[in-house]
Parts: sequence; structure tokens; C-alpha cells
Amino acid sequence: MTAKVCVVYHSGYGHTAKQAEAVADGAGQVDGAAVTSVSVSDLEDAESDAWSQLDEADALIFGCPTYMGSVSAEMKKFMEASSGRWMEHKWADKLAAGFTNSGSQNGDKQNTLVSIATFAAQHGMVWINLNLMPGNNNSNGSVDDLNRLGSFMGAMAQSNIDEGPDVVPPAADLETARKLGERVALCAKRWA
Repeated sequence: MTAKVCVVYHSGYGHTAKQAEAVADGAGQVDGAAVTSVSVSDLEDAESDAWSQLDEADALIFGCPTYMGSVSAEMKKFMEASSGRWMEHKWADKLAAGFTNSGSQNGDKQNTLVSIATFAAQHGMVWINLNLMPGNNNSNGSVDDLNRLGSFMGAMAQSNIDEGPDVVPPAADLETARKLGERVALCAKRWA
């Protein structure tokens, strides 16, 4: 059985788009997973065909940059635009997960993931966490470790504000994002 996974994201400067590509790549490595990606800008029109990709998916993985300690305005606009689907319970029992990126090591990214998880819960979705032990947290650790930012809720990435998406997020953060995509796709296969 094919598990349909859709990565829904906003990216302000290209860094989070790069992270979204890694999430989709990880999900796509799972046999039997069909993966699509949708930018929230493609969902601004309530009549857009892009909405059907979300409606037909078994799992939705949401991601956006963390701006001022929360989801980006564009992601929030998408969240509010989904209220018609909320009224219909259209996404109930789908799987959900999240990822985010910011310029700072912390940057209050946890708050963004909690906001995305709350949004998913309001839709009646089932949250899938990262399920990776934290890296870079002992004397033998490294910034090259998986989950180097120590998140359990979802995938986090950090991109220096003076470097473009051709340089950052770092490889460890992109591999962490791939692991999230893979985990969600595997869970979607089991769930479907």
C-alpha cells in the first residue's frame, strides 16, 4: 500500500526550503511512500488545486522558519485558512510532524514546534515526534551529530544569518530533517 506524505512549508530566504527538501528526500527513501511538497504560497487561493494534495495525504509534515519566537506570518495565514477543513474534520486521524529553522542556536524554535503540534491537534491529527537522541551534548559530541540541537518534538535547524541557503543549514541539520521525513513515511505506511 502506498503511503502519501505531503511536506507543507514556508521559507523566507530559502533556508527552510532546503530543510523541507531534506524532509521530503527522507520520506521518499521509504519504499511505498509517495511524497509531494507544497509551499504555503501555493495555498493562498482557497480554490487552489494544491489543497487537494493535503487532503489526500496520509501524513502532513509542516515546517517554517521561527520568526520572533513563533511560526512565520505566512504559516499562520495558512493555518487560519485551513479552518474550513477543521470544521469538516477533513484532516482528522492523519499523521503530522514538524520542522523549523532559525538563525540562533535556540531562537525559541521549540515554541514554533509546539504551535505546529497544537495546530495539528486541533485538526485531530496524530503527532509523530523526531525519535532521535540529542547529539552534541557531551565532551565527545560534535556539531556534526544528528539532532545536534536536541529536539524531541520535531526537526530543528540553525542557519547563520549572514550565510545563504547554499551554505546553511549545516549537513547535520539536513540529515536530521531527512530522518524526520523517513520516520513519518514509515509511520504512515504502518498507519495506512
